[in-house]
Amino acid sequence: MNDHQHDQPFTELPRRQILIGDARSQLQRLPGDSIDCVVTSPPYFGLRDYGHPEQLGSEPDIQAWVKNLVAVAGELRRVLRPDGTVWLNVGDGFSRHPREGTTKKGLLLGPQRLALALQDDGWLVRNYIIWAKRNPMPSSMTDRLTCGHETVLLLTKRPHYYFDLDAIRVPATTSAVPPNRASTAARPHYPPMDAVPHHGRSPRVDLNRGLASLKAAGLQHHPLGRNPGDVWQFSTASYRGAHFAVFPADLARRPVLAGTPERRCTSCATPWRRAPQRRGTRLLAVGPLRPVCTCRSPWQPGVVLDPFMGTGTVATVAEAADRDWLGIELNPTYGALAWSRIAAARGQPRNGADASGPIA
Repeated sequence: MNDHQHDQPFTELPRRQILIGDARSQLQRLPGDSIDCVVTSPPYFGLRDYGHPEQLGSEPDIQAWVKNLVAVAGELRRVLRPDGTVWLNVGDGFSRHPREGTTKKGLLLGPQRLALALQDDGWLVRNYIIWAKRNPMPSSMTDRLTCGHETVLLLTKRPHYYFDLDAIRVPATTSAVPPNRASTAARPHYPPMDAVPHHGRSPRVDLNRGLASLKAAGLQHHPLGRNPGDVWQFSTASYRGAHFAVFPADLARRPVLAGTPERRCTSCATPWRRAPQRRGTRLLAVGPLRPVCTCRSPWQPGVVLDPFMGTGTVATVAEAADRDWLGIELNPTYGALAWSRIAAARGQPRNGADASGPIA
């Protein structure tokens, strides 16, 4: 492919490819409303040198870093489907000089600044997820605590979007209450909402009716497992290749499974859903995938985008989950590393033509 072709917009969304170049310009080549889910970890402010003069993270201050990421997110909004989600992993750091955004040694609060700026730019911030590292990097500092977590922001374009919670439920740690021990006297009896005077309650009051009905049936959790919550405990990734910060597969897996449909109708783009099947007294979405629409058209996998591809973790997770993917990587050396990992995950040779893959 010549340089001129590198600048041409795509008429159809490329799948299972790595686009080499700046994320901002490469995103402009993609068709609008074409991406189901974005899972990515952009370069953090002032942390590492990724070997390219146009890299993000080398800005003079934290405000410029936030501004650049908001600009990238603006392009992500254009290519994201109306019901899509963005999962953005970002870390924090400490100021080395007041010109970076706060007093020397002060926490820069990059994730918080970014979340507020994205909210001001029109994004709906649905979750502020804490990735609690099981194996944080040791610190030599003696006047503060070791930093053992990073942040994942869940962003959407609108209040209603695709989200498959059942795909990421985790085993419950509590067991069901035997029916003969579920005391009816202890069960709460809520009056109908329209029977409660509005002036006597806050419009923000949550009466937990769903939780109350579970407990009334002698259940402590959903039959398929519990909601994983917004604190995720995963270890950092280990990688022997020439890359400083590798996105852990565990951290990518939940966003890919929850945010990317296994199948979409090729005509109306409606995601397929699992058929309900009766389990005991409940109907649960555990059956085979089936279309919700009446188009009778073929299907294609949902596609997840990583605009800061690195070594290709999101791609390997997506393929393992039978989803399509698309990557963007500024550094061609890292693009080659990503293809090597993808080839290894596919059981192909790590070197040679099979490992290099198509790079647009």
